[in-house]
Amino acid sequence: MSVQPKPVPMPPVIPRRGVRIAGTGSALPSRVVSNDDLAGVIDTTDEWIVQRTGIRTRHVCDPKKGESNLTLCTEALRRALAKAGMQASDLDLIICGTITQDMRCPSTACLVAAELKAGTAAAWDLGAACCGFVYSLNAAHDLIRVGTHKAIGVIGADTVSVLVDYTNRGVCILFGDAAGAAVLTATDDASKGCLAQVNHADGTGWRDLFQPAWDVQIAPGADRTMVRPGCLQMNGREIYRFAVGTFQELIAETLAKAGLTPQDVDHFVCHQSNLRILEAARERFGIPAEKMYVNIDRVGNSSAGSVPLCFDEMRSKGMVREGQIVMFLGFGAGLTWASSVWRV
Repeated sequence: MSVQPKPVPMPPVIPRRGVRIAGTGSALPSRVVSNDDLAGVIDTTDEWIVQRTGIRTRHVCDPKKGESNLTLCTEALRRALAKAGMQASDLDLIICGTITQDMRCPSTACLVAAELKAGTAAAWDLGAACCGFVYSLNAAHDLIRVGTHKAIGVIGADTVSVLVDYTNRGVCILFGDAAGAAVLTATDDASKGCLAQVNHADGTGWRDLFQPAWDVQIAPGADRTMVRPGCLQMNGREIYRFAVGTFQELIAETLAKAGLTPQDVDHFVCHQSNLRILEAARERFGIPAEKMYVNIDRVGNSSAGSVPLCFDEMRSKGMVREGQIVMFLGFGAGLTWASSVWRV
């Protein structure tokens, strides 16, 4: 007698749902450090820094005022929730893209959840350096799209000033501290949300941008006389080459994946690493200046805080309108690079 196989049940059909960015917020430390301030402690000038990076000032946390990675993250998400008309207890999850946690344990996301009284919402940190927010945005979007979550707070923040050796001219002129956040929610409008995303990493390039805790972690071939354990180390020439090529390839790959042209995108929200890198990409794709927001002159490179800070400033200025197409782009240590193109 033959045994009939049991029928395999079909997986449940998940109705396609949209994802909307219900609110954004950001936070900057009160202390502003100018190029002239840096010229007082290292061999540099305002002209030299502006010519090579486009940076004029950056914000740096003041511990004496109680400013830290946690305070910036908490304030950014608080403001995003307020703009969304929501409470922290409405969130299912908080993701914090950061590499400069005040403590290794617990996660910054858990501490933010406690500060904002998010109840038992899940919380975790995501470490992807300058890509932290874009990686987190993509993960949060997909969790909502498949139906496992309804509302997620996404934070991108770094206080790189705690990792900077202020005798290292090639690093200290670049970085500032900042946090930005977005609240993502499910919507019945399936046209809203991510149209395409790209997430990449190449771990073989780690030695070009890293932070060794101990001498044994110093990359082979590095000039040990210039390396201080605990401080960020960067091969500026290689990172610049990586960023210029990868940034432009990332835009092209994302456009192709979404079936869009540069003209279809209303806003390119880019990681602010170097003004020359932004301008090179803008020229290659024929992107008008008004479509590529720039704030690096005022805030420097704020790592994972860069992209969400830009987007919140744009929304606050009324630049972003419902139904527009927005492309988020990040690249950084790891080496990592990622994008996310949305209909907002």
